[in-house]
Amino acid sequence: MTRILYTLSGRDHERPFSPHVWKVVMALAHKRLDFVERPTAFTAIPALENGFSKTVPILRDGEVLVADSFEIALYLEQAYPDGPTLFGGEGGKALSRFVERFSQSTIHPAVTAIAISDIHDMLADEDQRYFRRSREALLGRTLEEMRTGREAAIAAFAPKLEPLRQMLRYQPYLGGEAPLFADYILFGALQWMRITAGADVFKPGDAVSDWFERCLDLHQGLGRRVTAA
Repeated sequence: MTRILYTLSGRDHERPFSPHVWKVVMALAHKRLDFVERPTAFTAIPALENGFSKTVPILRDGEVLVADSFEIALYLEQAYPDGPTLFGGEGGKALSRFVERFSQSTIHPAVTAIAISDIHDMLADEDQRYFRRSREALLGRTLEEMRTGREAAIAAFAPKLEPLRQMLRYQPYLGGEAPLFADYILFGALQWMRITAGADVFKPGDAVSDWFERCLDLHQGLGRRVTAA
């Protein structure tokens, strides 16, 4: 049986950049599960698996289809209990829900402000048209207007992760001595920025930067298989 993970792709299929996909890539590696990736353009997603989901990631595990990164992590935890835990129990699930909401409400908009034009430029022509139309409608600003605020967004980014920075005084990962899915959630957001924009947002010696480097090294350096922009 071959597990299939449908991922998001621009013109270069070797540079998957979706933060939600990276959560699942790391979760599968954490569970020591093999899989193959099927890179998919934005505009091709609605045709996947007979329209199963409007977004990726989508995981096909035999006859099972699961969409949404958090739902996939929950599925993996239940279906493969013999692998290393992604949550460490119900408390870890609750922690991960909080981290996901923090990431989605605070970190993702900050990455968008930095990387949105870079993401557009990574896409093929049809996807560029879709991306511009949908993102400009969502944000109420043109991509060019967003680009003018990029340097200010970079300068404002690091303070948004101060809670993580302070927590890292006590332990190397959100999960404690080893990573859990909560770590992969925030890792996915920073990996998204690293691959699309390559923005230098941390000062040397920043504890968050050191944590991110540790995450890049996990699972035989899986996160480093894609170079920074």
